[in-house]
Formats: sequence, C-alpha cells, structure tokens
Amino acid sequence: MPGAPRRLTEAELAVDPVDAARLLLGCVVEATGPDGVVGVRIVEVEAYRGGDDPASHCYRGRTLRNDVMFGPAGRLYVYFVYGMHFCANVVSLTDGVPGAVLLRAGEVVTGVGLARARRPAARSDAELAKGPARLTGVLGLTREDNGLDLTAADSSVRLLAGDPVDPDEIRTGPRVGVAVAVDVPWRFWVDSPAVSSYRRGTRSTR
Repeated sequence: MPGAPRRLTEAELAVDPVDAARLLLGCVVEATGPDGVVGVRIVEVEAYRGGDDPASHCYRGRTLRNDVMFGPAGRLYVYFVYGMHFCANVVSLTDGVPGAVLLRAGEVVTGVGLARARRPAARSDAELAKGPARLTGVLGLTREDNGLDLTAADSSVRLLAGDPVDPDEIRTGPRVGVAVAVDVPWRFWVDSPAVSSYRRGTRSTR
C-alpha cells in the first residue's frame, strides 16, 4: 500500500545503543494478538551497552537471561522485573556485541480501546503506556515474545518508522531505576504527557 509505514531494518538498528535510542523516538511498536492490535509511538527510551556499562544486564557477561541482548540487532529483549512486570528492549549493535534500548514510554496511536481494557487503572490515555511496564502491558508483551525479530515480515510485533524527530526536540537526562552509572545521560525523550516521571534509582542494575 503506497504510503504505508515501513519496518525498520536490522542494518538501521545495528548501531551504538545511544544512536539507536535517538532513532527509535517517534517510531511505532505495533503488536498483534488474539484480541486485536495495539500500536504505541515511542516518546521515551534508555540506552544500555554491555561490558563498559555497569548498569547493563550484560555487564558481567552472557547468560541465559541476557542472551538475546547479544544480537542480532532488531530482536525484542523482554525481561521480568520486580517479580511482577515485563519490560521490553530493542536490541542494537552487531551480532555478538551486546546493546539494547529500553522502551520507557509511549503514546497509544492504534487500538486505544484495547489498550484501555488492558490498563483499566489508567486515569487518562496519556497514562496508558507511561512507563516501561505499562508500555509492555498495553502491547500485551510477555516472556514468550523474547527474541522476536521486529524486522521480519511475519513477526507479530513490528517496529515501524515514524516521522523523523527534530534533533533539537530531543531531551536527555540520567537513566531511571539504576544505582550505578546513574548520571550517564542516556535517557532520551520528546515532549509528551506520556513521558514517565524521573526517579533516581536504588538498585544496582535495571
């Protein structure tokens, strides 16, 4: 269909996580499940590297949990946190080199009714995907989606290019929820009521 949004490619995402984070702002993650489709425009992200980033899951090396974060680029890295929530990341860098971008917050642009049903406690549409656990929840993502190729034509979760974001509109600041490398300004966002509130972290890794 002419004018239909295109998927991002593995080559576009096989870059430093800081560059991938900026690229992802304004893009849309669209997930199809048995009950329908929800699409979320990304407005806030965080970049994580590997062995040189003590806040990263990969800082101490490769494990069963973080294996997907080692690539290839464009894969979905989903992990369970605090014993109750899932968080979703887009893997970047080249195959074998760990790096990923945490999807922190977004605006629901497709399937708002389904998103509301999944997040009935949200007081407004701006709160539906305000924060990484809420974003993953409205998309219906779970551990079963870990490792999905977001660039594949037949994937149930798609990463679609959005309208380019003016670099002057991108804000940067410290990452949220980590107690090491806390002042590294690798959180990126654009002005939106869906951007999550900043809280200085108390845990050693995200």
